[in-house]
Amino acid sequence: MRIGVLAASSVANPDVIAPVSAFAAVAYPEIDLVFHPQCHAHDGHFAGSDAVRAAAFLEYANDPAFDAIWFLRGGYGANRLLGTIMPQLGEAARRKTYLGYSDVGFLLGALYARRIGRPVHGPMASDIRRRGGDATVARALGWLARGDRGTLEPGLDGQPAAAFNLSILAALVGTPYLPDLADHVLIVEEVSEAMYAIDRMLFTLGNATQLRSVAGVRLGAVSAVKENEPAWGEPLDAMMTRWCRDLGVPYLGRAEIGHTQANRVVPFGVA
Repeated sequence: MRIGVLAASSVANPDVIAPVSAFAAVAYPEIDLVFHPQCHAHDGHFAGSDAVRAAAFLEYANDPAFDAIWFLRGGYGANRLLGTIMPQLGEAARRKTYLGYSDVGFLLGALYARRIGRPVHGPMASDIRRRGGDATVARALGWLARGDRGTLEPGLDGQPAAAFNLSILAALVGTPYLPDLADHVLIVEEVSEAMYAIDRMLFTLGNATQLRSVAGVRLGAVSAVKENEPAWGEPLDAMMTRWCRDLGVPYLGRAEIGHTQANRVVPFGVA
């Protein structure tokens, strides 16, 4: 299996290439990981200019020699590519799996909206740097190479599902890149935000007419929460219940995804 790795968002972490490659060579010898030279590019905040990142994505997506695209890291910037790349994806792009999370959710959502390929929310190459990072990365590679169902988020029960970072989902609402999630279980997670900001994003979710037909909402990890002054005082599950009530859908409880070592795999649609 040949997997192309690239960075669609922030300046990449090329220092992870060697340990990820070494781990994959031993644990998944059937995988050929090919890191795009663009992983070493930088342009201010970004892993190369918008044009460089878009060209790298299109090169690998439209190359039939690759079975999947795996993202090196998130950050910010994938949304800036959508207007360029989406009209240029060919037949080879429709046969690939695309795996990542965080800012990569912009790409996963846009691909799923157009039913291009198989978008999957799951660990990225840079997760090798987490404590226990080998196990985290193994979930992504295990799903890509072997379809290992032990990598899946354990609450998936045969219903269609989709997973997003909450801030990415809020940014997609009202755009043509938010997929039709009717009858899907929507799973959200968040990182490095204050509770008031999370509540503000949940306001967008709770009032999004595009999401009123989801089967329900689950909440993954909310990690590295910024301090709120004064203390926020409202539990996360109470916030979720309140905004799901406004949306008119059930809150279905917790899920094992997020910016953590325990991040599990959620294929968009039916796993």
